[in-house]
Amino acid sequence: MNEQHSAIVAIVTTNPKNLTGGGTPVFIVTDGEVLQKTSLTLEKIMDASAHEINTETIIIVAR
Repeated sequence: MNEQHSAIVAIVTTNPKNLTGGGTPVFIVTDGEVLQKTSLTLEKIMDASAHEINTETIIIVAR
């Protein structure tokens, strides 16, 4: 059986205070509209999935 591993490849947020350490690229944006647009663009570029953690943060996950 082939196991699939997922990895967080980017974080997009309007609130950098929610972040601590790590090695994942972080995109800090100004508001919710830019949050959604940036996440959608990264999702397409990286052929990945965007997942909303809360109203301030979206993670981009590669499968």
